[in-house]
Amino acid sequence: MAEFLLIHGAAHGAWCWRKVIPALEAFGHRARAIDLPGHGEDPLPYTEVTLERYRDAVLGALTGGEIVVGHSMGGYPITAAAEAAPEKVAGLVYLCAYTPWPGLSLSEMRMKAPYQPLLPAIRMTEDRKGWTADPEMVPGLFYHDCTSEDVAFAMERLCVQATQPTSVPVAMSDRYASVPRYYIRCAEDRTIPPEFQHTMTEGWPEGHVIDMQTSHSPFFSAPADLAAHLDRISKEL
Repeated sequence: MAEFLLIHGAAHGAWCWRKVIPALEAFGHRARAIDLPGHGEDPLPYTEVTLERYRDAVLGALTGGEIVVGHSMGGYPITAAAEAAPEKVAGLVYLCAYTPWPGLSLSEMRMKAPYQPLLPAIRMTEDRKGWTADPEMVPGLFYHDCTSEDVAFAMERLCVQATQPTSVPVAMSDRYASVPRYYIRCAEDRTIPPEFQHTMTEGWPEGHVIDMQTSHSPFFSAPADLAAHLDRISKEL
């Protein structure tokens, strides 16, 4: 049995893992999902959200020995947590996520991709400290292979995404490098280009990169398959 800590991506919350948790439990694992500050049921205003607070939320949820899964933007806070406390993390799994490059913020990394599918959908808040995604574009960008019920469920819960966490780089040293890493690429992703997911995983060890034929949201469209991949990773760890 393994323990999983599931970290959502931009504008999402713990709610996005509602199908994955029981699927992991069916394999005999334990799984928990948390709301990062300013997301889901966490009341912190987006104007006060920082990457450090994201990191500290992940650290606060760790009891020791969990496999930490980060979706999309969640790749940054899980990296920061592993750098701060590698002894508490059994392994990191990046689910169609940004794997930080030294000295680059997430926003800077995003611009390294060959094209920018999310950019036309971003609607900045008046104070420029947050953004939302155009609701007419969201289903096609995030959930094109998901059920209408899952899309409606998500659309009711998406929140403002603070800009600060995506504007600063993550420190990485041998501490972070000591933690085993896996990546699950999504071949039909319309948010983070699949080509860039290949770029981010160049040179990774054999068997540490897994491909799924899904959108940016396999937690909705293929939760059983996702859980099976996580189960296999847990056995390797």
